[in-house]
Amino acid sequence: MKIFDNLTNSVVDPKTTRRKYPEARIIVLDDNFNTFEHVANCLVSIIPGISEKKSWLLAFEVDREGWAEVWRGPFEQAELYHQQLVIKGLTMAPLEKT
Repeated sequence: MKIFDNLTNSVVDPKTTRRKYPEARIIVLDDNFNTFEHVANCLVSIIPGISEKKSWLLAFEVDREGWAEVWRGPFEQAELYHQQLVIKGLTMAPLEKT
């Protein structure tokens, strides 16, 4: 007698169970109290892979457009970066799932 016969029939088809890992966008909003330098320094120190030049371009975009998407990626990482930017005093939009 085989004990595990029923287990082989309960395998779920991976094609039907595959779900995309949730992603999010981090958006910095313009305000009247954070300087370009502060925004750029926060971005370069918190968001991995952002160069100093890119951080300044994003800081100017925040000022010019009123907001800028500064990072997009896995939701859990986005939560961490978002929280760190809030702690630094940046004005942030709520995390936006994509």
